[in-house]
Amino acid sequence: MSRNKWIILVLVLALAVVALGACGGQATPEVVEKVIEKTVVVTQVVEKEVEKTVVVTEVVEKEVVVTPTPEPATKVTLNLNLGTEPPTLDPALATDTTSIAVIGGLFAGLTWIDVETNEPVPYLAESWEASDDLTEFTFKLRQDNNWVKYNTGTGEIEVQRPVTAHDVVYGVKRTLDPRTASDYAYVLYIIKGGEELNTADLDALSEEEVQALLDGVGVEALDDYTVKFTLADPAPYFPAIASMWVAMPMPQEVIEDKQERWIEPGIIWTNGPMVLVEWAHDDHLVLEKNPNWWGADDIQIDRIEYVMITEASTAFAMYEANELDSAGVPLDEIDRVKSDPVLSKEFHSAPIPCTYYYGFINTKAPVDNANVRRALSAAIDRKGLVENVTKGGQIPANTFAPEMIFGSAAGDPDIAPWALPEEMGGTGYDKAVEMAKGWLQEAGYNDGSELGTITLMHNTSEGHARIAQAVAAMWKDALNVDVAIENQEWKVYLNTIKKDTPIEEVPHVFRLGWCADYPDQNNWLNEVFNPEIGSNRIRWNNQEFAELMRKARASLDPEERKALYKRGEQILVDEEAAIAPIYYYTTVTVTKPWVTYRTWGTVGPPGHHLWKIDWEAKKAALGLK
Repeated sequence: MSRNKWIILVLVLALAVVALGACGGQATPEVVEKVIEKTVVVTQVVEKEVEKTVVVTEVVEKEVVVTPTPEPATKVTLNLNLGTEPPTLDPALATDTTSIAVIGGLFAGLTWIDVETNEPVPYLAESWEASDDLTEFTFKLRQDNNWVKYNTGTGEIEVQRPVTAHDVVYGVKRTLDPRTASDYAYVLYIIKGGEELNTADLDALSEEEVQALLDGVGVEALDDYTVKFTLADPAPYFPAIASMWVAMPMPQEVIEDKQERWIEPGIIWTNGPMVLVEWAHDDHLVLEKNPNWWGADDIQIDRIEYVMITEASTAFAMYEANELDSAGVPLDEIDRVKSDPVLSKEFHSAPIPCTYYYGFINTKAPVDNANVRRALSAAIDRKGLVENVTKGGQIPANTFAPEMIFGSAAGDPDIAPWALPEEMGGTGYDKAVEMAKGWLQEAGYNDGSELGTITLMHNTSEGHARIAQAVAAMWKDALNVDVAIENQEWKVYLNTIKKDTPIEEVPHVFRLGWCADYPDQNNWLNEVFNPEIGSNRIRWNNQEFAELMRKARASLDPEERKALYKRGEQILVDEEAAIAPIYYYTTVTVTKPWVTYRTWGTVGPPGHHLWKIDWEAKKAALGLK
């Protein structure tokens, strides 16, 4: 979610954007959702503001740019596929990896997550200090970061004003304000007063009461370049949360003036290494280097051109035609790529902190029965799936969080051993199927045919479709379950699987991916599945689990936290089987030899602007002078 998502920001790029995951579009770079997403309706108008006359501005606003302006070959350009239209570029509203991958290039948060150490390091903040009890964090901001805007009329990147601590305060409170409708606001509940504000019914309160809630949020500007956070509980991981997009500074004057249109080219103010030059919705998006960025001298990429190709096969064909510099490898092309003397050298596969899972709608019959859910989860041959379908070195999953996350119990056979092959300490698939049949009988069904037709839904993607077909075949062969597979375009899909969608309109089972925002189980079990704070797409309510998460969040004892999270995993994926974790992600991409490939560990400084290109080699391959 990839994602600084920073723990998924761009990991998800490797996964999503670069084929991505759009976290939502494709599947082999399976789209990871960073989900807990929120679908935001973004205007389809590409606004071009002309500073001189209001009349002209209003006319131009109605135009939609479809064809990008040809750029001279002197600009060092990186060509990538987003995999789908970003639902939004608003940091307060983004929840998916596609949006976050772009936001990571446009905006700078207080910190980012170092890809080598998995630790937060300075970014917009030069330094920070914590109180002894870890309930107060004070960040000192650098004073050379400015808001900038791209002028669509002149092509100039114009400095607006300095970024200050007041912008951080505004951004945090805007995310938490329920009128903003941020689906990811719960991440900031660790801040004192954050949950109280976000869950309040402001319409029922007086202006004074609303202001009191806003004033009660534990974030304040001590001066123009110092911001202090007061937390509801001790949180040693808070500097990692400070890297996230929902806690980024935001430009109040533009947002309040332009409202939802503030994210369009020619309007948007950004403070990151790149600026938004073009956004032709559902077609392409272009970023260019911000020459006013404090580290501009270290950024070699002048221009990033994103297309929005949903079909992995089409994107891969564009890669082979030198139209993309990196792309995901479609499932049915992996064997060829590995054996090809050229493509095999461009192939990259490595573990990343993401998990592919199926969520059950826990209140929709017949998957409202825990034994039915356990049966369906156990009847998924995870080893067979990764070896014969995904083929990217993915690892069968028996927990939600992968092993590189603090508190993870991945691979521990105490948890859902029926999800693991024998060589990983599990029961193996044959025994798992027998256990699944027994659970169906305990639920009152002689075999799966008595369940009726189970609807399995995924977002549109060739890779997700292949996985769904394979799982449906497993359920049919092992349990005689009839499965209807459906798919929807990403933005529609995210709306369909929201917790407040009428039960008759949601599927029984849906697919999603989750990538780390920061490497701690608080970001996984607590923020994704705690029924008291998260998006709760699975409509699950387990109070023992919720209490475990409360204790783990407040504990400063690492061993106690690990034990609490292990118990949480046992409840979530084994005893209750509220979800079916399927595999832990790997990157499965190809990258051109003229590009210095970056291993997007947990998610380093957000944005492909950190890649390097041998520009002369690329121009030669493209026949440019």
